[in-house]
Amino acid sequence: MTQATIAEYMQQVGKNARRASTVLAAAEAATKNKALNVIADLLEEKGDYLKTQNALDLEAGAAKGLDAALLDRLALTDERIASMAEGLRQIAGLADPVGEISGMSYRPSGIQVGHMRVPLGVIGIIYESRPNVTADAAALCLKSGNATILRGGSEAIHSNKAIAECIQQGLQASGLPADCVQVIETTDRAAVGELLKLKDSVDVIIPRGGKGLIERVSADSLIPVIKHLDGICHVFIDEQADEAKALAIAVNSKTHRYGTCNTMETLLVAAPIAATILPKLEALYAEHDLELRGCDRTRDILPNCVVATDEDWDTEYLAPILSIKVVDDMDAAIVHINAHSSQHTDTIVTENFTKARRFLREVDSASVMINASTRFADGFEYGLGAEIGISTDKLHARGPVGLEGLTSVKYIVFGDGHIRT
Repeated sequence: MTQATIAEYMQQVGKNARRASTVLAAAEAATKNKALNVIADLLEEKGDYLKTQNALDLEAGAAKGLDAALLDRLALTDERIASMAEGLRQIAGLADPVGEISGMSYRPSGIQVGHMRVPLGVIGIIYESRPNVTADAAALCLKSGNATILRGGSEAIHSNKAIAECIQQGLQASGLPADCVQVIETTDRAAVGELLKLKDSVDVIIPRGGKGLIERVSADSLIPVIKHLDGICHVFIDEQADEAKALAIAVNSKTHRYGTCNTMETLLVAAPIAATILPKLEALYAEHDLELRGCDRTRDILPNCVVATDEDWDTEYLAPILSIKVVDDMDAAIVHINAHSSQHTDTIVTENFTKARRFLREVDSASVMINASTRFADGFEYGLGAEIGISTDKLHARGPVGLEGLTSVKYIVFGDGHIRT
């Protein structure tokens, strides 16, 4: 396609999505749930077809020199197809947020005022590599009453189109427009730029992928964006921490998984207990072959630490590397966190309830925790059932974005012939 043709194509996709969104917003929960269950059945029934199309992507990826890890993320196995289907069925089983009425109260005039939860409208989602995101994102948008435009990575184009076929067949079989879910069929990057301009058709953009993708979307989009850039998460071990809890949390927050946005990247330790607890942590981290980078006070206790630079405090490693800083007290910890955190997730380990409550108030992050691993900052762990991503923004959604985060509210008023005097 030429640039002009891509622009026309994307304009049509946007118009189709807007039309479909009005039908979907009015759909009953039973209709949406039926569609999700039918799509789940189709994914399993067409498993061989999905794997055949996925094989085209894997072959092209290998030819382009994608490494083994990326090819693994790209692969659709029987287990992953079954997991996609199960994910759709789980979302079908969640409570439908659309139409929920809350906060109704009588005003002195006699009217009742409250809120009704409503879909956002049309959501554009831009993501990389894993084709299961196509099914997950479509399901969350469908359940929350939003039409969606999906632009996956070029390396998964055949897989994404095959999954989209199943989704659209399921929608039509359930009496919903196929255009409720559209996958962009061109791999030309110009399509992303055109999608980010569709402010008359698209209400929200959600990028899911690496920092480069998210920075580009945030810089270029004419549409509001729900996103997070980095996951620079902290654990602060207070001098009044329970040592057993502190050791467990500091190890789990870092070593449970290295490549997630809720993994701890910097450990802060109160000076009065640093000489006692840091050698124990060093021994535990050695079992995981972790590289430790420390401030001067840390290196006085752990001389084998690599020297931490100023850049380390602002780095999301996504690797077996950990920065450690000894701080005087909680005041210093909060100052460091608010200066260097990406406002994703930060934890305090302490038995002092007064300090814990102050930490909750003063640390400016999407998730703030007491005596818990940062790895709990996740939609499933928060009871949301599923998430479309995590937001570190302060407007609209913040933290894990589940079904409720994909909706908004409008004021509703009940009267009985009331007029204003």
